[in-house]
Amino acid sequence: MASSTSHERLEVEPIDESSILFADDDHYTSDTVCLVTGGGSGIGRATALAMAANGVTAVATDIDADGLAEVAETAADLDLDGAVETVAGDLANDADIEAIVETAASHGTVRYLANIAGLQHIDAIEDFPMEKYDQMHDVMLRAPLALSKRVIPHIRGTDDGVGAIGNMASVHGHYVTSDKVAYNVSKFGLRGLTQSIAAEGGDGLRGFSISTGYVKTPLVVDQIPDTAEQRGISVDEVIDDVMLGQARIKEMMDPIDVANLFVFGFSTHANHLNGGDLLFDGGMTKTYE
Repeated sequence: MASSTSHERLEVEPIDESSILFADDDHYTSDTVCLVTGGGSGIGRATALAMAANGVTAVATDIDADGLAEVAETAADLDLDGAVETVAGDLANDADIEAIVETAASHGTVRYLANIAGLQHIDAIEDFPMEKYDQMHDVMLRAPLALSKRVIPHIRGTDDGVGAIGNMASVHGHYVTSDKVAYNVSKFGLRGLTQSIAAEGGDGLRGFSISTGYVKTPLVVDQIPDTAEQRGISVDEVIDDVMLGQARIKEMMDPIDVANLFVFGFSTHANHLNGGDLLFDGGMTKTYE
């Protein structure tokens, strides 16, 4: 299979109204704020746009200011019912986390938090750099807890206490693959955070997680060459055998496919989704030949 074919298989479909899920919800108004981490690209970007399309004010945060500017520009081009506001910040910095939540609250009533930001590093455990582990832990596990700690009082302070925290987990929060120890640990931890939020929630506050297989995001695409080198195989073999080999659906999801799960998960249609995990993996973890 030619490399150009690999490139074509990783192309992301443009986001437009036809690709976005629309949910009827009384809280999906411009006064409602959904804070979205990792909002500068990939799933975070798509989630901010999808929530704004549903009438919500999405506050996208990322360390990548240029990526945030592109998201805001895309939102303006799509002429969404809601709005996308942006705030740059480093999720490994507590002062930035505090400022991010304060900025989100300045745009309306914070009811939803989508913890999506993620990093990846490919190495065997004995070679894994601890400084990279610490960075991934801070961004992917500690920050979601720190953000939840600050967002929950905003949800509880609303007139009806209704709101939700959605965490971007992964099939790697159900089972693991080699050479991704920090990612694996973080995703299992996010499911624990989700269930802790549910245990302490009630009266309208919910927590849920979303676990997908491989999605066409920069995080996934950028790891393919490293995985190929680590395993001594070709790029196409990484896609066909490592990423999609156990799945029954032989194509990756687009970021908007995952964003639509957040639209549903935050909505009133998901009132009984509390502590649970939406597993959309194309049959990867629950089937075998």
